Amino acid sequence: MIRAVVVTPVKNSLETTLDTIESIYRSNVDLKHVVFNDFSDKNVREELERNQSNFGFDLVNLEDVIKTPSPNYDYVLRESKKLAISLKVPLIIIESDVIVDEDTIAKLLDFTEKTEGIGMVGAITVDEHGAVNFPYLKFKGEKVPVIKTERSLSFCCTLLSSPFLNSIDLNTLEKTKDWYDTIISKMSIENNFQNFVLTTVKVWHRPHGSRPWKQLKYTNPIKYYLQKFILGRDKI
Repeated sequence: MIRAVVVTPVKNSLETTLDTIESIYRSNVDLKHVVFNDFSDKNVREELERNQSNFGFDLVNLEDVIKTPSPNYDYVLRESKKLAISLKVPLIIIESDVIVDEDTIAKLLDFTEKTEGIGMVGAITVDEHGAVNFPYLKFKGEKVPVIKTERSLSFCCTLLSSPFLNSIDLNTLEKTKDWYDTIISKMSIENNFQNFVLTTVKVWHRPHGSRPWKQLKYTNPIKYYLQKFILGRDKI
């Protein structure tokens, strides 16, 4: 019996994407995994299609269903919500620069099923050495296993509960934005749900691995901020 819908938005970055897909495939829980390919290059599409049978995911090539140029995270979220609600299961977003363990998804689901009033619950992100990294550096010094927070949760590896999904209208998301983590985190709190981060559920996050241009923030910050502000990329 399917316990969750897992979605992975993809924009190029084939190597990290396939690593993410394989790690989800190895999860010890029944789930429906959908990869949304957001106008990636032709070779990425071909590799995703080639690997569908190997890793058992559904593939939606957005170029076949919509005309709006990438990024289309708003569309992905709306369609993912519809699917999760139709199957009456939570939605888990796992982005394409994240590696999960076999029991990561099961732990998120188990915590949700045992805790009342959950809107969102996220696994904490760490580097290859197990140290907390972006975007959860704000929780780096925390020792407790469960953090209840009103701060923004990232969508790196985050569960949205069924009651929360049923309470919100994602048609209100602004197309001008590239990211919706902060907006949807606030929706949860405003609708009287609780948001949590689990510090004992760790996922390996390669920051910006799914969007290589953002590495410029560290290697060439001037060029990064020119793209961010002049070209209007990376809107939150």
